[in-house]
Amino acid sequence: MNPLKSVPGTIIAGFVLAIIILLLTGDNPMTAMGAAKGSSIIIWLHVFAGIIWIGLLYYFNFVQVPALADAMNDDGGPGGAGITKYVAPRALFWFRWGALATWLTGAAFLLHSAKGSLAGAFMLGMGGENVNAYNMTIGIGVWLGTIMLFNVWVLIWPNQKKILGMVEASADEIAKAKNIAFMASRSNTLMSIPLIMSMVGAGHGFFM
Repeated sequence: MNPLKSVPGTIIAGFVLAIIILLLTGDNPMTAMGAAKGSSIIIWLHVFAGIIWIGLLYYFNFVQVPALADAMNDDGGPGGAGITKYVAPRALFWFRWGALATWLTGAAFLLHSAKGSLAGAFMLGMGGENVNAYNMTIGIGVWLGTIMLFNVWVLIWPNQKKILGMVEASADEIAKAKNIAFMASRSNTLMSIPLIMSMVGAGHGFFM
């Protein structure tokens, strides 16, 4: 069976290939559960989940929302029913669980990391006598990511269920839901830019 013919098969094959590359490039699998190796595996999963989350966030804002607006303004066109019925629910599934996986793996990395701590990040590095630059930099990303996760699960997803007809809602409730979901999604897009700066900066000398 060709693994590329299914999404789970493709993902599993990708992880298998990554492990083969890891073994072939000389890393000793016996040390894979050491502190450094453990942190590397966690951050690898964190980045993988983050690409799913932010990639879909950008898809919604840069592609789907403008395309649906064009479809609604095109009187002779096919409309956007296919996207709202088949594409959006599936994209939202990967979107919301990617967001949660990103946050959980990020928290796990900070709990496991020797460079910083989860509590220190939430305190923006100001929990001791001196400011911890790493915790401050990564902490800004942690706070932004936490707010974005809240927006996904508390504002975007419940309101999208009304918009897509997954739960019953009146016309007024759907109109309100569209505005809330739209503004929460756009806010997340805005916050994702300094979020990426913080995450990259923490590993490369603080704020780029």
